[in-house]
Amino acid sequence: MSTTVISRSVPTLPEGWSAEKDFKPIGKISAASQRTIEPVGPHYLAHARRARHKRTFSEDDRIQAQERAKKIEENDDSDISEPEDPMMFEREAKDWKSQDHYEVLGLTKYRFKATEDQIKRAHRKKVLKHHPDKKAAAGRVEDDNFFKCIQKATEVLLDPVKRRQFDSVDENADVAQPTKKQLAKGNFYKLWGSVFKSEARFSKVHPVPQFGDEKSTREEVENFYNFWYNFDSWRSFEYLDEDVPDDNENRDQKRHVERKNASARKKKKAEDNTRLRKMLDDCSASDERIKRFRQEANAAKNKKRLDKEAAEKKAQEDARLKKEADEKAAKEAEEAAKAARDASKKAKEAAKTAVKKNKRVLRGSVKDANYFASGDASPATIDAVLGDVELIQAKIDPDEIAALAEKLNGLKVADEIKGVWKGEISRLVAAGKLKEGDVKALGA
Repeated sequence: MSTTVISRSVPTLPEGWSAEKDFKPIGKISAASQRTIEPVGPHYLAHARRARHKRTFSEDDRIQAQERAKKIEENDDSDISEPEDPMMFEREAKDWKSQDHYEVLGLTKYRFKATEDQIKRAHRKKVLKHHPDKKAAAGRVEDDNFFKCIQKATEVLLDPVKRRQFDSVDENADVAQPTKKQLAKGNFYKLWGSVFKSEARFSKVHPVPQFGDEKSTREEVENFYNFWYNFDSWRSFEYLDEDVPDDNENRDQKRHVERKNASARKKKKAEDNTRLRKMLDDCSASDERIKRFRQEANAAKNKKRLDKEAAEKKAQEDARLKKEADEKAAKEAEEAAKAARDASKKAKEAAKTAVKKNKRVLRGSVKDANYFASGDASPATIDAVLGDVELIQAKIDPDEIAALAEKLNGLKVADEIKGVWKGEISRLVAAGKLKEGDVKALGA
């Protein structure tokens, strides 16, 4: 960068100007006076402290500076002091992706609010405590898995991109949606306010409207819900990606993993949007402010206009209901007729099927009895027996066929089967449906 020097000359006094003639004083300097000043507030406390300890100003300033530095150091240490879970020490360094980086560094009470300086100080404190060299000097022989976890946590949280990816999936920072039981006992606005305050960390747009309380105006409540129903979240879920292979030779595998990760991210994003939308629906459904605003809006409308609209609406509704009732009745009548036809058709088909099945049982029974022949049945014998079966079937109705089939079903002994057939022939003869001698083969 270059510098340019510009020379400017002092303007000359007007010709004939003199201090004695042209200078005009506007007042006089008052005489000096001595006054007593008393220190007040913090200055009085400082004065009392110096007087009590017989210190000079410089000595007191130096001692106070030392005490302030010590206090800052103590606060710096307690700022990030959290009890360590012994289970963390059992963690494998290779499983770093599943670890809670804030817990490893003792920053769970800050999480996404932790500053870079706090992360560095937490790292320094953990390193001083868990460095392998320090443990070795103390005679403790341990693996350095947890130390590697500390290093990895620091690496992730000090990298803005990696930290943003981790914060995107940090469920430990979430505030759970209040249950009905909690809402019944607690403050509705405080409980839901904590939830939306937690969710607000994912917003691309700031500032995020506050949830408010029962005193919030209608405009504030509408702005809040409009903002959240159109919420623009930066969550992208890359932290959960499957590791992409570094082998440049296997490019197909690399592209496959990248497509798989992109698809998984898209799915998680959609699920998160659905979760947020349901949460908003649950909140707005029980928000008394919205109910109150609706009631106030309805009460503010003109009663005459409401009556007229109600009458028109009632007429339209009556017409609609009448039309729907007529359509419904016609549809029900049509469906009933169709159901009756279908039922009749099914009954007929079922009856036909049953008859066919029972007739097969009747024919099968004589076949099981070897057509009542002592040896191999001749074709003539088979035809005669089957002819008698057909004759008897023709003389009885489906119910009688079913009853006869039930008697024959399961019988295997020829004499028992023939006995059933003779009994049926006798019944038909007695009923006048058959004559003596009509059935020859079965009646023999």
